[in-house]
Amino acid sequence: MGKRTDAGAKEDGAARPSSRALVSCAAVLPNRSIPSATTIPVLIYADVRAAVSWLSEAFGFVERLQIGDDHRSQMNVGEGGAVIIGDVRFDRVPPRPGEVTHSVLVRVEDATAHCEHARAHGAKILEEPTDHMYGERQYNAEDPWGHQWTFSQTLADIDPRDWGGILRE
Repeated sequence: MGKRTDAGAKEDGAARPSSRALVSCAAVLPNRSIPSATTIPVLIYADVRAAVSWLSEAFGFVERLQIGDDHRSQMNVGEGGAVIIGDVRFDRVPPRPGEVTHSVLVRVEDATAHCEHARAHGAKILEEPTDHMYGERQYNAEDPWGHQWTFSQTLADIDPRDWGGILRE
């Protein structure tokens, strides 16, 4: 393997893939055993089947594949999104009270209606639907196992420069 001399080539002159190409799904082979989404968070739950049931009822996710009685489940999230619900084993543990290590953002058509539906099914609403200067209405919720979720509805296409963002691509 040649030594790299610049951002796009190795010493031997062979091109290397761009960092963007490293995560592209354009040439990835389809496999019915895994969701087609590029990014698939794996969230750990003490009771996979109860979590699947609750996430389906409260948030509208759809189970696509059950693996074992209580080992894992793949869930479709909207159009093209996915999460994997995994069991506790080895070093995998569910969230602990008072600690937040992640939040999953899910785009929805109507954040207010989604929030009310989630609340009616027992979601702890951490932040009510709020309109933000970047064109999104968002609310934050916590499921009964401590995972935090942000649900976001696009209100307008806002230029990131209007609110201080720097669009890189």
